[in-house]
Amino acid sequence: MRIVAGQWRGRALSAPSGLVTRPTADRVRQALFDTLLHAPWAGRACVEGAVVLDVFAGTGAMGLEALSRGAARAAFVEQDRAALASLRANIAACQAENRCAVLAMDVGRVPGGEAASLVFLDPPYGKGLVAAALARLRAVGRIAPGALVVAETGRDEPALDVEALAERTHGAARVTVWRAE
Repeated sequence: MRIVAGQWRGRALSAPSGLVTRPTADRVRQALFDTLLHAPWAGRACVEGAVVLDVFAGTGAMGLEALSRGAARAAFVEQDRAALASLRANIAACQAENRCAVLAMDVGRVPGGEAASLVFLDPPYGKGLVAAALARLRAVGRIAPGALVVAETGRDEPALDVEALAERTHGAARVTVWRAE
């Protein structure tokens, strides 16, 4: 697994062994960022200078990819200890500690903080965690009005109840993009 493009293009990312963490594949990240950068409803401005929130962050691949492509700052929410070790190692490998915050907790306990303009949600498949995570993040002011939200769910899960700007399937994953209210 590597950073696909930008400042850290080609940088290898570590991932914990086992099945607890399911990192987003390089090709899926490439396809997603290509969509974001070239869509009429997004463009370069949606990433460059963005404040990013990477929830269920795992290795941090999504947030680090955004930083590599010009995002200003990223906050990562993760509770699994093995994933946190990989996440912290990946941030250090990119020498991005001054642009990152790691919230080692369940998303249901996330405190208020800077509102993000680009939000990634990649929860464990089949557990219906997207709606609950969004409710908490909205309640504590972590999602800016008009933010782009990207959720990766299982391909066979019911579609999210959002007005999707884009929705694509990649293998076992479905990636949905919409604008926050």
